Amino acid sequence: MAKTDAWGAPGGKAFARREARGDALAGNARLIAEPAYQRLLAAEPLLRRSIPALIIIFLIVIAALRFLSLVNDRDEVERDAKAVLALAAGQMAQAITADPNTAGANAMDLLENTSRQGAMGRSHVLAITDGAFKIVAVSPLSTGWQGRSLDGIVLGGQPLFMFGDRAGVMDVSIAGKDWLAAVSLTGDRKNAAAVLVPKEAVFDSWRKTVSLNVTLFVLTAGVLIVILYAYFGQAARAQAADRIYLEAHQRIDMALVRGRCGLWDWDMVRGKMYWSRSMYDMLGYEPCDSMLSFGEVAEIIHPDDGDLFELANRIVEREIDHIDQVFRMRHADGQWVWMRARAQVIDPEAPEIQLIGIAVDVTEQRHLALRSEAADMRLRTAIENINESFVLWDAAERLIMCNSKFQKDNGLSDRDVVPGATRDMLEERMLAFASERRLANANGPHGGVTLERQLADGRWLQVNELRTRDGGIVSVGSDITQIKLHQEKLVDSERRLMATIHDLSLARRAEEERAKELVELNRKYMKETERAEAANRAKSEFLANMSHELRTPLNAVIGFSELMQQGLFGPLGSERYEEYASDINGSGKYLLGVINDILDMSKIEAGQFSLDREEIDLCPLIKETVRVISLQAAEKSITVETRIADSMRLYADRRAIKQIAINLLSNAVKFTGQGGHIMVRARNASGALVLTIEDNGCGIPKQALSKLGRPFEQVQNQFSKNHTGSGLGLAISRSLAELQGGALKIRSTEGAGTIVSVRIPLKKSPTVKAAA
Repeated sequence: MAKTDAWGAPGGKAFARREARGDALAGNARLIAEPAYQRLLAAEPLLRRSIPALIIIFLIVIAALRFLSLVNDRDEVERDAKAVLALAAGQMAQAITADPNTAGANAMDLLENTSRQGAMGRSHVLAITDGAFKIVAVSPLSTGWQGRSLDGIVLGGQPLFMFGDRAGVMDVSIAGKDWLAAVSLTGDRKNAAAVLVPKEAVFDSWRKTVSLNVTLFVLTAGVLIVILYAYFGQAARAQAADRIYLEAHQRIDMALVRGRCGLWDWDMVRGKMYWSRSMYDMLGYEPCDSMLSFGEVAEIIHPDDGDLFELANRIVEREIDHIDQVFRMRHADGQWVWMRARAQVIDPEAPEIQLIGIAVDVTEQRHLALRSEAADMRLRTAIENINESFVLWDAAERLIMCNSKFQKDNGLSDRDVVPGATRDMLEERMLAFASERRLANANGPHGGVTLERQLADGRWLQVNELRTRDGGIVSVGSDITQIKLHQEKLVDSERRLMATIHDLSLARRAEEERAKELVELNRKYMKETERAEAANRAKSEFLANMSHELRTPLNAVIGFSELMQQGLFGPLGSERYEEYASDINGSGKYLLGVINDILDMSKIEAGQFSLDREEIDLCPLIKETVRVISLQAAEKSITVETRIADSMRLYADRRAIKQIAINLLSNAVKFTGQGGHIMVRARNASGALVLTIEDNGCGIPKQALSKLGRPFEQVQNQFSKNHTGSGLGLAISRSLAELQGGALKIRSTEGAGTIVSVRIPLKKSPTVKAAA
């Protein structure tokens, strides 16, 4: 399989090349065939003869390299000094051009600042001249150049005085010594800036470096001679070290085989790769003592898992300096083995790139991951195909997964149900529910939550939420629309049946107990019975006629007034008529509300108001009521605050409790001024619910409190004369509370506000339900 790789390196033995480079990893391939100490013994005579010559060559090479390095350092020192001189002269010329005063009184300040900023030593001389190159300022003053002509002091620098910056930094002579000088002329050539330094001062540190290098070279030569004599004594100990190394290598190789992993070394320059014995064992190949070529390794890598040539090019171009990749390699029996290879470039800055890494057999892990992925896909498919809506939240109430039924029921798009979205954010985007009720759970508070929700399209869902072991929440929503329809029919039928049975039972007992008395009393009270029945019939007929005769025209009045307001058949022709139409509509609705209140009060007094008791979750009921009243409150900028526990429950009639809350909240809003505040609180006191509604409105005088709550009686005085109403709201609320075994109390202070408290028993009451 000897081939030429991408860099043209042929296959074959690689031990000689690796030994020349001094790489211990390349020698590991030969360790498979023969121990290292035997090779060392065979090469010992040749090494003994060649080592002295190698040391001498080494010293010559070192001396030559240091000589060239010192020459180069001298050139760099000279270049740096010239750059500093040119930069300092240019800065001073620019400063003089920007401010001509710096060439006069402020000249010494400019020289000191330039010397300090340029980190110049005491040997540097800075001077400012006029247009005739007469020195007007010089630093340091010890030079004695003040007032002298600069071109007379400096010899061999004529181009500097003619061309300035363009002449660069030149070698000049001052008092028989070599100097470096730079001159920069201002734009108007009225002044010039000059910076000079002796060459002796420039190369002073370089000469010290030369002395140090010579000393170090002499010491290095002496040390190498000592090492030469120590080498022969160390050779014997190296044989024992080789034997220890061989044993350690065998133990490491055994550990790699047991761990189903292997070591590999990739020489990118020569295109060769070393494999440990465990690599051959994992792939079922016979171990060999030769290095593998680039093409041999590329042939057993699956073509769909990556291109080894492309990977090598990226490493050579310094795009990456490590490898962490999973791919398949062909086993000796033809099967594909999944391998995970990790490697790192040993020295990214080295000219010859070399990687060393480890490869692990991950076939079993890969198969497990594929089976887990398939199981997850089957689970997702099953959840998607069920008829119930499904959603799973993690312990932090972030979305994990949901099906399309959940999206459809709640009106969510694919962009909304991104995994990781918070539950609060999704609930804000969901369609509003028509109603929602929390059901009691037979397993207690730790058995999960069961909710009944009516969607906007009329469908009913029963949502069951359970906690998972990791603290998450799984929610399943089942469509119970048909069940609710049948349940309503059954409840209605059961209510009618129970009422009939109850009436029959009462009638039968009364008949049995009073059979004898009725015979006697029938003669005496026949006329009274007839009169009472006639009065009752007259009252019933009156209420029925009033309900029919008043509601029908009122509905017509309200309907036609709304048509007039909307102008469906053309404009009214006058704004006053539009106001009249609005007054007619408001008066009709008000009168219709009064009639409804009168009829409700009549039913309560006649014992015909039925109560359907059930377990009620008070918190959502009050919140729903507050939402109904919120529009009226918003018109007067009234804030409504609720303080109700989430888990407060009671056994009562839902419709009656809601009617009480609506009546009391409506009164509070009605008699609270602009920007007022209403507080709704509920608490458990001695086995009863105490619902308190407090406002900061106009209040009620003490003499009027006794009249409130009486049927068909309304208090009219200065605090209520500006408000409309039938005056039956409190009376109906009091009666509904008393029907459920409770009571209603009112406390008020005129000008400070009113507090209305309703007390309802939490548990089942033995109160007899009124017949419908």
